[in-house]
Amino acid sequence: MRRNVSAMVNIANGHETPAPTTPVDQTRRDTANHRLPTAGPDTALSGTGSAATAARYLLAGIRLALGWIFLWAFLDKLFGLGHSTVAAKAWINDGSPTAGFLGKSATGPFTGFYHSIAGSAVADALFMAALLGIGVALLLGIGMRIAAGAGALLMVLMWTAVLPPSSNPFMDDHLIYAAVLVVLALLGAGNTLGLGRWWAATPLVRRNTWLT
Repeated sequence: MRRNVSAMVNIANGHETPAPTTPVDQTRRDTANHRLPTAGPDTALSGTGSAATAARYLLAGIRLALGWIFLWAFLDKLFGLGHSTVAAKAWINDGSPTAGFLGKSATGPFTGFYHSIAGSAVADALFMAALLGIGVALLLGIGMRIAAGAGALLMVLMWTAVLPPSSNPFMDDHLIYAAVLVVLALLGAGNTLGLGRWWAATPLVRRNTWLT
């Protein structure tokens, strides 16, 4: 009786009596108040745990390895260091960095196109500039977006020059390299063992974020 009277008084004063809380309602409230944080796309790399640290250094190592691959290819073709290019065919000795691959090794539906540009001054200059620029950018960890885009494009073009691949119906290492380059740029691999953070903070890059 007292409870009914108290409820009537509350209603008269403009205060509704709260409905009794059931165990189910309490569980729902507790769940809503203790929701787990949503993980962002780079949560695993932005943390401070041992796994996040290991992932950052692993990506940095992959970046440095790929950078050296590109830079070494440039140096070997420029000076003829005797690995894939002999001294007599070095670029500084009037050799062509593209004549051998595009002129002799190209196969598939684009053979005619690649044979037509093999050994041309424009193709040689663009190819060597790409090798140098991508290699230096990866080693320093700067301009990762441009390096990844240019590197991925170069790898895809080289893939189209040898279709179909000799060991697979369509997949080869060129496509894998292209994918890895994009992943490195997306995950900010230039920030570890590189100058990525410094580069991103420069006024030029702040005004032109596509240079990061």
